[in-house]
Amino acid sequence: MSKELEDLVEFLHHGNTQIRQAAADHLVGYSQSHTTLFKRNQLEPVKDLKLLVKDYAPIAKNAFTVLINISHDGEVLKLLANDDAFLETLLSRITNKKEEHANEIAMLLANMAKDDSLQRILELKRDIPKELSKSKWAIDQLLDCFVKGADGSYNKHADFDYLSYFFADLAKFDQGRTYFTTPQPHDSDIIPLTKLQVFTSHASHIRRLGVASTIKNSAFKISTHPTLLSNLSPDPTLPPPHQGANLLPYLLLPLMGPEEYSDDDTEGMLDELQLLEPDKERDSDPEIMKTHLETLLLLCTNKEGRDVLRKVKVYPIVRECHLQVEDEGVREACDRVVQILMRKEEGEEEDITPAPGGDYGSGKMIEMKNEHDEEDEDDMVIDIL
Repeated sequence: MSKELEDLVEFLHHGNTQIRQAAADHLVGYSQSHTTLFKRNQLEPVKDLKLLVKDYAPIAKNAFTVLINISHDGEVLKLLANDDAFLETLLSRITNKKEEHANEIAMLLANMAKDDSLQRILELKRDIPKELSKSKWAIDQLLDCFVKGADGSYNKHADFDYLSYFFADLAKFDQGRTYFTTPQPHDSDIIPLTKLQVFTSHASHIRRLGVASTIKNSAFKISTHPTLLSNLSPDPTLPPPHQGANLLPYLLLPLMGPEEYSDDDTEGMLDELQLLEPDKERDSDPEIMKTHLETLLLLCTNKEGRDVLRKVKVYPIVRECHLQVEDEGVREACDRVVQILMRKEEGEEEDITPAPGGDYGSGKMIEMKNEHDEEDEDDMVIDIL
């Protein structure tokens, strides 16, 4: 590592604003490949960057970008995720409708959710941002950001799409799954997942992918399947099986194209899935389709779930998806669902059980590019194994 680079990170805590800004600007590019540069002197540069997010707007933007890029490192991630004061800074900023860097904060939170400690946000209370939410719970406020802020409708500077990855990683844990699938008394007994599932057909690829992963991870909580599959309206006087999320249309519509079905196939099919427009298209991303199919497979875990899927004619929809989509991953996922739905029920011991070490999480670590990079915007999101 050159002496010039080592000197550069020292300028992050310089008293002169212009020098801090120049240092932060130059370090954005290096943050994509020189993570160790920011770990010197017991992660002192990271500590400086946590302060710089409160600096003047150009400096703050660069600080957020660098933190996003280096948060894949375990030590850096731990330092960020375990800092309660820093977390509150991010929450107070992202819930402010005038915050210019709300999308960068959403990206950073999504990366920080890779650390198990961040599930504490599910029990975190904070001041209520009255223009946004009526809830004192941090997780509800972030959900309100995501729902109310779609397409810049809450904050003209942000769409909050990357919060979907944040939710997906929270749903890795039982506590997160419980939150997303349980009617919330403080919110008119609305099931949080119902606020997310409406975005499975949204224009934003990021939003669709993150929501699909959140739904799939939530479906690992087998006891909630009656609630997820029910299309009954929430009734606070009745137990959970009678409070329905009506999840199936939101899983199946992205799998459907303009194909016409026979009368036998459509008899019993959900109303939302019939008489679709002749230009109806499937989701353009095979990974999203595969995720929805894997969720259907999870919903087949119990006989009751399989019976529901058979009754509403899921098989013909999956059959057509298999015929029309050439992606091998999608076809294999279709095969697995069909094998479960079409088999006889004599051997109950063959029922599927989701593996404890299943494919949880959004599977994404967000990386920011330098404004001067010529690479595609799609490269901002990279797979991690």
